[in-house]
Amino acid sequence: MISTQIQEEINKGEMLPLMEEFYTIQGEGFHTGKAAYFIRIGGCDVGCHWCDVKESWNANLHPPTKTNTIVKNACKHANTVVITGGEPLMWNLDYITSELKQNNMRIHIETSGAYKLSGKWDWICLSPKKTKLPLEEIYKEAHELKIIISNKHDFKFAEEQAAKVSDNCELYLQPEWSKREIMTPQLVEFVMKNPKWKISLQTHKYLNIP
Repeated sequence: MISTQIQEEINKGEMLPLMEEFYTIQGEGFHTGKAAYFIRIGGCDVGCHWCDVKESWNANLHPPTKTNTIVKNACKHANTVVITGGEPLMWNLDYITSELKQNNMRIHIETSGAYKLSGKWDWICLSPKKTKLPLEEIYKEAHELKIIISNKHDFKFAEEQAAKVSDNCELYLQPEWSKREIMTPQLVEFVMKNPKWKISLQTHKYLNIP
């Protein structure tokens, strides 16, 4: 049972249910290949059946951690931070981004967009899911749209989502890992016919790094 004081700190974003944090190479999307410190926050109710971090879904499994401690750890390693989940926007991210900014960090987020946007961001990667669609307000804020392709219908979903983002938003299609051998040839064909899109691969899995 969480005490009232801890709950208040969570509400303010001064504590967060940290699942894991690690320094690695960004494996997906626009910033592939860049060194970054990943902060994975527990809690998600979007429920993607192919999610590769289902252990992040239950926030109660991940103890509330002082946000200042997380920031201090990040600043030891990198100048770019990626906040991910779970679904990180389930939590108030104003405090952590403010503290990271005071330390001259570049701050990225990976989100489904299903919750209200909090925090100040240098890069917003929006990865919409059919199970719980993004709030309308986040589409115009996204710098990158990343759609996971698991079946043919996902291409139609991708085009529907792309129609909602700004003209400057980078567009990526990424094969769902377990279907990559089936879907990658279809992605190649689709992108060649629709060159506004680019292909994202989970290069960290090919490289066998976190």
